Amino acid sequence: MSKPMIAQLHPLTLSFRKPEVERAFAGHLLPRLRVQGRAAILVGTLIYLVSGFLDSWLVPPEYRVTAWVFRLSALTYAGLVFLLTFRPAFERFNQLPLGSTGLVVAGSLIGILYHLPFEAAPYFYPCLILSTFYTYNFIGTRFIYALVINLVVLIAYNLILGGLREFPFPMLLSHNFFIISANLIGGGVGYLAEYHRRELFVREAELDEERQHHLERSLHDRLTGLPNRELLEDRMAQLLARARRDSGTHAGLFIDLDGFKPINDQLGHDGGDKVLRLIARRLQAAVRQTDTVSRIGGDEFFVLAHDVDTPARAGQLAEKLLACIAEPLAEVPEAGGLGASIGICVFSGGVRSLENPELIIRAADQAMYEAKGGGKHRHAFASG
Repeated sequence: MSKPMIAQLHPLTLSFRKPEVERAFAGHLLPRLRVQGRAAILVGTLIYLVSGFLDSWLVPPEYRVTAWVFRLSALTYAGLVFLLTFRPAFERFNQLPLGSTGLVVAGSLIGILYHLPFEAAPYFYPCLILSTFYTYNFIGTRFIYALVINLVVLIAYNLILGGLREFPFPMLLSHNFFIISANLIGGGVGYLAEYHRRELFVREAELDEERQHHLERSLHDRLTGLPNRELLEDRMAQLLARARRDSGTHAGLFIDLDGFKPINDQLGHDGGDKVLRLIARRLQAAVRQTDTVSRIGGDEFFVLAHDVDTPARAGQLAEKLLACIAEPLAEVPEAGGLGASIGICVFSGGVRSLENPELIIRAADQAMYEAKGGGKHRHAFASG
């Protein structure tokens, strides 16, 4: 993720312009959204139920059943959304259900206000203020969805209570002032909170990338990009552990280039480095994807070959590597006469003398010197 990613947010919706980043953020947020949604529904349900006890003082007896019908209908919907937070479908379908709980509660309040006398309205419309803050700041809905929901509530409030019910204009004006003020305050807080959550997500992603980059650099050779000795030994340890379980046979091939020093002296360090990079690519192309090609240092490489079955198969792989190294380098025609000596150590989980990576590398190294002593450009097996 690039440094200016936070600048790639849409200024109104706060969505990342790249869909893959938006999906990653949604997945990152999901566990917190589950917990926050459940807590908000439980707290909201408790408050809405307790508010029902005011009915005995504020609602005329003939309207109390109607008020509870609206109230229980909203709470039933909230309960269904609460159950949804425990279902796998919540991973794909969460913003609309959570946000619509605020819409349903506000709708039930408007329904109650529609049936109440004008004198009782001032006692109930503050609940709309609470539902506004609830939708923006508590339920976990994204700012843009909360904004749309509360605009719908504001329009419905004026159409139903101002148009159909014909609330007195001064009362309607006063209510609108406080509802709009609640939207400005709650919406502002919700906008900033979501912006900072997304900013924090970007910063954490950048730190993760940086840590991964440094880890990759610490485990790979800077010149060739191949795994270094530390990563080689780690993979070898994993292979040994597997070999102890399944008795598989594997091989380590220690490769030392023959004739590299004169080429390096002739071409200089830059030319020598280019040769090493070309040889590294050739070795990678010659082995299977499951095998590991590592640069030990200087002009020494190591191939960790999985599941070679028999020593003969390891020898065939060594000859293949010798042939690919000996092919002329078209990119560096001056690097003629390059070859290699290869020492092979075949190991399995049951060989106690080769029970750790260091011993395997050492055995293959000794076999490589035997190959060199036998005339170079050849391979030799470790004894024992």
